[in-house]
Formats: sequence, structure tokens, C-alpha cells
Amino acid sequence: MHSLVKLAKNSVETFIKTEQMISPPDDLSEEFLNRRSGTFVTIENRGQLRGCIGTYLPIRQNIAEEVIQNAIAAAKEDYRFGPIQEEELPDLSYTVYILDKPELIKNIFQLDPKEYGIIVRTIPMVEEKDEVTFNGRLSYKAGLLLPDLEGIDTPEKQVSIACQKARIDPKTEKFLIYRFTAEKYR
Repeated sequence: MHSLVKLAKNSVETFIKTEQMISPPDDLSEEFLNRRSGTFVTIENRGQLRGCIGTYLPIRQNIAEEVIQNAIAAAKEDYRFGPIQEEELPDLSYTVYILDKPELIKNIFQLDPKEYGIIVRTIPMVEEKDEVTFNGRLSYKAGLLLPDLEGIDTPEKQVSIACQKARIDPKTEKFLIYRFTAEKYR
């Protein structure tokens, strides 16, 4: 089991059992203690999604702290599911994603759902001359899809699902598309 997956698992199990948050372990790779990046943690129970929450830009001191916070949030705060219960813990599996910084794209031909995740959002937050830059804040409507998700095999389908998640009507609303790559650990 990868050290970040073990960290996510230990974070959830400790929090569910004791309501205490763990600290990053001393034996974790220096990369994860020194590097900053957005992360997502996905939790499945016997192959069925049970929670998925993350940050697409870093908001904590390092990757380890992002994973700890996002693992607990995925277990307790994903609005699509009730909080994970202690009796579920033996059946859970975890995936950790480390996200690269999102980049604005001009059209969907720059997408590959196997390689890139996407963020769609309405109303740009910062405009500089002819270019809109990404400042990390979600606008009023925004949706994110991680890369390499089962059943999402075309850019059109990826954008359509991301828009559905964001409640953006692509026929009547203008929106921006950002792509990002992610390291995936199971």
C-alpha cells in the first residue's frame, strides 16, 4: 500500500474511532512533507463510491496535511453520502490523487479524459487583458472531474458530466474549461 494511501486510511480510521486528527508521520517521504499540491481522496466500499473530496490547489502546508484533511472530509462531509460508520472500515479502499495546477484550455480538442481531469466554471474571477487566469476560487457554478474515470472516454462526455455536476447548462451558459494532470495512488 502506497504511503499516501496508508495515510488516508489511518486518518479516516483514527478520526472515525476517536474523533482525533492524526499528524503527518515522521517516516513519510520528504516530498510529501515539503511539497504543496491540491489532493483528492476517494473512498470506496466494496467497489462502490462512498466519498470523494479534495482541493484542486494547495491550501495547507504540504501534501500530507492535504491528504489527512481531505480523507476525513471524504469520510464525513461528502453531501452525497452519510458519514462513514466504524463497522464499514474493514470494507473500505482508498485512492489518493495529487493534482497539478489547472491550466485554461481553448477547446475540448486539448482534452484526453484518460490523461487530464477537468474543471468547468462560469464567470471568470480574474481578467487580464485578453486572457482569463485561474486564481483557485470556485465561481458560482463549478464542477471537477478527476482523470481516468471509468466510463468517461471522450472529451465531450467528460465536459458534459462536469457541466452536469456544476449545474451548468452548456447550451445557454458560457463557461471555461481547465485541465490538469494527477498522480494516482491506490
